[in-house]
Amino acid sequence: MSGRLFVIGTGPGNPEQMTPEALDVVDQATDFFGYGPYLDRLQLRDDQLRHASDNREELDRAGAALSMAADGAKVCVVSGGDPGVFAMAAAVCEAIENGPAAWRAVDLTILPGITAMLAVAARAGAPLGHDFCAISLSDNLKPWNIIEKRLALAAKAGFVIALYNPISRARPWQLGDAFKLLRDHLPPTTPVIFGRAAGRPDERIAVQQLSQADASIADMATCVIIGSAETRIVARPGRLDLVYTPRFMAGGKR
Repeated sequence: MSGRLFVIGTGPGNPEQMTPEALDVVDQATDFFGYGPYLDRLQLRDDQLRHASDNREELDRAGAALSMAADGAKVCVVSGGDPGVFAMAAAVCEAIENGPAAWRAVDLTILPGITAMLAVAARAGAPLGHDFCAISLSDNLKPWNIIEKRLALAAKAGFVIALYNPISRARPWQLGDAFKLLRDHLPPTTPVIFGRAAGRPDERIAVQQLSQADASIADMATCVIIGSAETRIVARPGRLDLVYTPRFMAGGKR
């Protein structure tokens, strides 16, 4: 007997930014697996069960959810943002690849969500208006020298760069080192957007130039977007300045 497994994202944290499709799944499921603060965002009924775990227990969480679904339950794995962006969808797929055959028979549905990068970009203007990439600064699952290489190549190639997991208590130095590296490849006036808790009551959005970007204002809940050489700031007296990357670049066709 096989049940169903849904993998959803809660969006950046504002309940209004969670998709109707994900809310419908929440209404259907009986058991919910996820990091505690993400589960706290859901309005669960008394008959729906929470299975909270630490943020670094992704594979164990995925395996427990798959086992329950394989036994016939309707299970929901919960991520913040979009589950496919540095989140639980990849962990579930990895668990299925390496787990028992019964897990491959589970009816799996992964639903898209609004990730932090998109929420922060919308608050600032349109910094992702041209080519961009997303890089996690966490070296828990990949070595720091690979992160440095990707940052340098992305900057040289003209990508706007969205940084996830920019800083933590265990690695307070990495964002500062990333800024130092990027200063070798980008103009000093390149806009840097610090977006924390976009769309929530404690939202903080700040824009600085790369030459003066202060890594200390970021924390693990911050998404940092670093513009390309083409990214512009449009001053708006009395309002938040707009940061955008033009769709048209030199050599292109309108």
